[in-house]
Amino acid sequence: MLQEMKMLLIHDDAQCRHDMSIIMSFLGEQCITANSDELASLVKSSALKPDDIAAALVGGSADTLSKARKEVGGLDAGIPFLVFGDIDTSSENEDQHGRVIARMDWPPVYNKLVDSLYRAQVYRDQYAARAQRGQQREIQLFRSLVGTSRGIHQVRHLMGQVADKDVSVLITGESGTGKEVVARNLHYNSARRDKPFVPVNCGAIPAELLESELFGHEKGAFTGAISERKGRFELAEGGTLFLDEIGDMPLNMQVKILRVLQERTFERVGGNKTLNTDVRIIAATHKDLEEMIKTGEFREDLFYRLNVFPIEMPALRERVEDIPLLINELISRMETEKRGSIRFNSAAIMSLCRHEWHGNVRELANLVERLAIMHPFGVVGVHELPQKFRHIEDLDDDMEFLEDASVGAPGLVGIDSPALLPVNGLDLKEYLANLEKSLIQQALDESAGVVARAADRLRIRRTTLVEKVRKYELNREEE
Repeated sequence: MLQEMKMLLIHDDAQCRHDMSIIMSFLGEQCITANSDELASLVKSSALKPDDIAAALVGGSADTLSKARKEVGGLDAGIPFLVFGDIDTSSENEDQHGRVIARMDWPPVYNKLVDSLYRAQVYRDQYAARAQRGQQREIQLFRSLVGTSRGIHQVRHLMGQVADKDVSVLITGESGTGKEVVARNLHYNSARRDKPFVPVNCGAIPAELLESELFGHEKGAFTGAISERKGRFELAEGGTLFLDEIGDMPLNMQVKILRVLQERTFERVGGNKTLNTDVRIIAATHKDLEEMIKTGEFREDLFYRLNVFPIEMPALRERVEDIPLLINELISRMETEKRGSIRFNSAAIMSLCRHEWHGNVRELANLVERLAIMHPFGVVGVHELPQKFRHIEDLDDDMEFLEDASVGAPGLVGIDSPALLPVNGLDLKEYLANLEKSLIQQALDESAGVVARAADRLRIRRTTLVEKVRKYELNREEE
């Protein structure tokens, strides 16, 4: 969830701190624990950095919360607070001491806790964006590349390094990952921001027309050239030329692009006048250019000219923790543009996090648009998702584990040891549920209650096992 950040657990009761820590560990969150008396020294120490804290979870008394908000809120007002139990927060100034964004009973209900952690993630990200608005242009624009994953952090870091440098950039990554978004951000955060940003898709223009499209042509240069025409290089003068799908550019055009990069000059088609050009080249491709070099489909010298500063866009399936934030951003844009709105419940978001997303962010954006049309201002659950996006089973018909594990597995009721149907019959659904429950409990017991290990033994996802544990109200042994 809040990957690479930690939860700060504050409670004066050691047992409660321990129990809260176990629950967070169960959900895959790292924790720092403290009582209210330890907070002041912890905040002053180098062990607690504001950027490392995702949220503060506080339980106990109003005095504990007051101290926590004073110390932690003073450290960073953008750290959200999740409160357990019946604590009065009305007397506190949230603007000065941090905002309580959720209240929960103790012990917490699973769905409520997961939803609250998600809200904390959204609040943390949006607060940071608001705090930096107006300081640096790049931070404000980079918000379109939302996410907290390592991959997207690395992309933003690289963009910050190269945006104001007048060098060529090669952006690689699968289709739909946001390569043009990166290119536009690089342009608008460079010294060329007041000049044109001109995109051209090298794969969408026929090879015989690409030269004229890029360099322009003189009147009468070829049949149909009834007047002179400026090309994309001239249109982008002083600005940025974005060559999308550079891997689809024919070899003969690659030679001419290389000359422009080396000499900063070109001629229009049918002309003999040499024109100077001052543009920054940003190229993008979803292809493996180094492999194309080996097969002779791409020039090696052009590759090294373009690949001065490479940026690789991660696929969406490699940063699933960003999906909730991306959904929130897409919905926010729809609402700003007055194109409707929609909400997703926890199960739907969890289901979407399990999808492969071969179309990446573009596929996610299209899905959100589609659902907003089908269910305007509604709440989308798993059953409202298109069939191929349903990766969480109906809790009443949840038999995925048995389908995966029972066939041919030694020691299970399957092919090797067929079950006998009683004379009076049986309730098959109840029978299978009890069998599944028993096997899950065995896996948890044998794994000392560590969910990740139990999931490996059962050959299912950790999140799937968490749902089943909640469904069957199973107890784990403390780690």
